[in-house]
Amino acid sequence: MGAEIARDWINARGGVDGRKVELRIEDNKSDPKEAASAAEKLIVRDQVPAIMGAWGSSMTLAAMPKLEEYGVPMVVETSSAATITKRGNPWIFRISPPSEMEALGLEQYVDRLGVRRADFLAVNTDWGRGAISAFGDMLKKKGVAVGAAEYMEQAATDMNAQLTKIKGTGGDTLFLTTAVEQITLVMKQAQEQRLERKIVTTGGSSSPTQLIKQAGAAAEGSYHIVFFMPWFPEAMPDGKLARAFVDEWGKRGHPFEGLTEGFRGHDGIATIAEAIRVAGRDEPKAVRDALWRVSLVGVNGPIKFEKDGPAGKESGQSKPSIFVVQIRDGKVALPDFLAKK
Repeated sequence: MGAEIARDWINARGGVDGRKVELRIEDNKSDPKEAASAAEKLIVRDQVPAIMGAWGSSMTLAAMPKLEEYGVPMVVETSSAATITKRGNPWIFRISPPSEMEALGLEQYVDRLGVRRADFLAVNTDWGRGAISAFGDMLKKKGVAVGAAEYMEQAATDMNAQLTKIKGTGGDTLFLTTAVEQITLVMKQAQEQRLERKIVTTGGSSSPTQLIKQAGAAAEGSYHIVFFMPWFPEAMPDGKLARAFVDEWGKRGHPFEGLTEGFRGHDGIATIAEAIRVAGRDEPKAVRDALWRVSLVGVNGPIKFEKDGPAGKESGQSKPSIFVVQIRDGKVALPDFLAKK
């Protein structure tokens, strides 16, 4: 939905070099095998000059060898696993923060959040495993005691066994890494078990508005790392763009809850279109070279790529804006330590 808004806005301004942007959309069904074949289809059948994808880290990692095989760049809009830009794939340009960057973004707030003993519960994927390692390292450096690290499978619905273990550690904060559906279940089950913890979600896919609707009181007091604040668009780096995006989203009848993911689609397509404009043609290698020269402001903030990964085979990594919000009195709010600013 976000990608479609970007497409329509670009086309309303006359397209890229007078040509209309078209989207070819494939569903990877959150399955790595499907992701690899979807990437191949887009490249071989549709002959796209660039791809945006592939949401989950495991899917992005599975698609990456195809990019190298055929020489087509991909703008990674969501995935957080460090390995994506460290693997040495020069066709990868990521606009979402790897877990390490996200952990650094949170580091400045750890004291004010009052984190002294932390436990982890994460989805058992490249994203979840990477988040536990990145946030664990950051917290240990800050002198925080790190207790249990528990995993849940992607399709799991009963996390009571993991929560019982976590309950026994005597920690004060639970770092939770998964998508909103599973976060909802964990919060409800934690409430049933009377788990007295601050909950902090990582990865930016928590959709706090959806949590308020679905987890109710169980979500109260929780903190969420997000990369877009549709509740306070004026507080974003480009307040006017953020407000226009929220308004357009609403005008199309899209659910408000989707905005914290939808902006990623907008920013990914805007980045690719800018690279094609800079390249002056839509040939994959020219677009790849132009991505290094791209500088634009998306809904998240400034997008500009720096080198990451092994010398000679670097991937591009942008430095996204990172925010923390809290669910307070059944609404999304800026935490006390930020509201004063």
